[in-house]
Amino acid sequence: MRMTLLNPTARRQLLANGEAQAAVRGGSDELDLHPVVKLFTPDAGATWLLTELDPDDPDLAFGLCDLGLGSPELGHVSLGELARLRGKMGLPVERDLHWKATAPLSVYAARARKLGYIQT
Repeated sequence: MRMTLLNPTARRQLLANGEAQAAVRGGSDELDLHPVVKLFTPDAGATWLLTELDPDDPDLAFGLCDLGLGSPELGHVSLGELARLRGKMGLPVERDLHWKATAPLSVYAARARKLGYIQT
């Protein structure tokens, strides 16, 4: 049985975060949100820490993205593309069911830029 990338609770929180961020985007009050979900490829070294979904396009997530190439960056990613993605051994992207954020996204991003990968 295939696991969905986002459970209903995570989807609701990501959408709420997206709506809150949209209200202040572009101003000095942009939010530094805690990631809601960690997604990863068990066989390809890629990791995503997602903080929000675009309220106008709920397939579009924002967060810290690390494709395993040594240069993690903040950006947008399509959940549909992640659902279709397969690693070297054909394994799909998974959600880390036990991971909980301990800091806002900026802390993970600063650490990732220094290390060259996302450390959770």
